[in-house]
Amino acid sequence: EAGNLRRSLGVSLDPHTRVRGLSVAKQQMVEIAKALSVKARVLIMDEPTSALTMREVEDLFSIVRRLRDTGTAIIFISHRLEDTFQLADRVTVLRDGHYIGTRDVSQVTPDEVIQMMVGRTVDKMFPKEEVQQGEVILRVDGLSKERSFYDVSFELHRGEILGLAGLVGAGRTEVACAIFGVEPPDRGNIWLDGHQVHIHGPDEALELGIAYLPEDRQLYGLVLPMDITQNVTLPILSQFARLGWIDQAAEWRTAQEFAERLDVRAAGLWQKVSQLSGGNQQKVVLAKWLATRPRILILDEPTKGIDVGTKAEVHRLMSMLAAQGLGILMISSELPEVLGMSDRIVVMHEGHVTACFSREEATQGRIMCAATASALNQGHTTPADANRPSCNEGARR
Repeated sequence: EAGNLRRSLGVSLDPHTRVRGLSVAKQQMVEIAKALSVKARVLIMDEPTSALTMREVEDLFSIVRRLRDTGTAIIFISHRLEDTFQLADRVTVLRDGHYIGTRDVSQVTPDEVIQMMVGRTVDKMFPKEEVQQGEVILRVDGLSKERSFYDVSFELHRGEILGLAGLVGAGRTEVACAIFGVEPPDRGNIWLDGHQVHIHGPDEALELGIAYLPEDRQLYGLVLPMDITQNVTLPILSQFARLGWIDQAAEWRTAQEFAERLDVRAAGLWQKVSQLSGGNQQKVVLAKWLATRPRILILDEPTKGIDVGTKAEVHRLMSMLAAQGLGILMISSELPEVLGMSDRIVVMHEGHVTACFSREEATQGRIMCAATASALNQGHTTPADANRPSCNEGARR
């Protein structure tokens, strides 16, 4: 039976393989097969593409279309408009728990759907400002960690948003964790303001002015049973300690300052973060790290699983922070976000840096080519790309 289901989905999986050893994409195929095994006539898919690479998304879409063509009704829940417009026949919009409307995909534009979702017009999805970049604030030289990433080098300037692109599993998150001290590298050097530093843990990174927003906000970015105030002030709690007591009034004022700055929408600062929407949870994580007054902000999938209105707000915040002189390292699997928000783009494939593009040079095709190493030879650029700027140049504007 398992073999028949596997063949009907067009996927190659060993039925005896443990599910925990499969990729997220293949785990989803197992879930779909399980639904089909009970002859499901309706299949509900909740954010199925949020952790998939572009190639895995295409494979999933092929299977979904095949199921649709055989008579299965599919409810496809997604924040990603591109998924909706590629796959759906009709789109229904809910906002704040209320039904807003249903439209045929062929008769509606993405901008109209966005307006239905947020209740207003989103003027600009990627409000990237041109910023006069300063000196190099962070330099990574030959950073390596066995079985994760190898000989990674790049520079980050003050006021720059440096995009780190690549497929899921390329080693981008591992590099970020190494810089933040979560998993220190085996080899290589990290320089801040021209001085070599050795970061052995997140506490040391915070002291040096580095903050890291993790990919999974619920698992690594928040303490869900705690309220907004407690989450925002957690990294700086010692600032409110007086003779063994916490100055709760000062703590509350700080939380209020950053919650208002990021427009966190909640019943009050006392509300548990587990009760907030994904977008507001992400704002709380951002507020927490901005409260540490960082000089370098590492953002790992900063708009993953949040609505388009909040995405635009996060992008505006990033642009504003860069204009204030912060250096921002942004990891993103969404190519429009990488292209729309980055001053330069470093691309990784299987732990290696395979390309570095200026904002003017970057295209979706060139990034995907480097991310899949389809036009590269053992991690080195081709002769045609020999004049491409080094990842350690970072032209100033």
